[in-house]
Amino acid sequence: MIITSTANDKIKNIVKLSTSSRARREQNAFVAEGVKMFMEAPSLRIKEVYISESLHNKVNIAARYDDNDEESQLLKKCALKLKETGYTDVTDQVFNKMSDTITPQGILTVIEEDRHKLSDLLAGRDRDSLRVLILESIQDPGNLGTMIRTAEAAGYDIVLANEGTVDMYNPKVIRATMGSIYRVPVVYAPDLKLEISRLKAKGVTILAAHLGGRRSYKEITPGPRHAVMIGNEGSGLTDETAALADECVKIPMKGKVESLNAAVAAALLMFYGQ
Repeated sequence: MIITSTANDKIKNIVKLSTSSRARREQNAFVAEGVKMFMEAPSLRIKEVYISESLHNKVNIAARYDDNDEESQLLKKCALKLKETGYTDVTDQVFNKMSDTITPQGILTVIEEDRHKLSDLLAGRDRDSLRVLILESIQDPGNLGTMIRTAEAAGYDIVLANEGTVDMYNPKVIRATMGSIYRVPVVYAPDLKLEISRLKAKGVTILAAHLGGRRSYKEITPGPRHAVMIGNEGSGLTDETAALADECVKIPMKGKVESLNAAVAAALLMFYGQ
């Protein structure tokens, strides 16, 4: 069976999941687009898979021949996983309607959300090394996705965000994570102050990126249990949140630049604190 109409209820629901954070919360599901995101998605959390006619033809051709180039090998692996998960075919026209990208890759995966509580993630971790990225009101989806991806690369264990931060399951966030969304636990805190207090009680030192910091981040030697706080792209950390830090640190800059992109600042502090 192949879906040929954009009026199909399943197609309408995919569009809803892509555009509405409320729909994602209600259905406990989100949409990830692309072959890489499908291949890296945990099979047990995959609810549905939609594949365009043109990509399905490529997958079938790759599965029948012994070509060993990188693309053919990826498509062969894709064919095997499609047999495992099941899938629904759609016309290219319908897929273009489902996709929110300019050049669709031809496969969409509906995945069960994986929401976390900080208390659960901290259980039994009283002595281990622990690195946390704390975010306050990050608004740009690309920034959040990049931060999650960088957190994985820098060996951070948890991303903690307030509820004013953009939804981590926004399609633009998902794309920017390049698969890290499946591996880095992200916690949204109704009360960020409470969760920061919980971290401090666990012996986690809190460092805040702040223009008013007295010392450069390069003058700090973070211990094995520390957190880095990054604020909103335009206004930075609120005074109330910055006051919770053990120390505010600055990133020295030259020229007439007043501030850095939030994701860049996060990357500098996280990699320095490895």
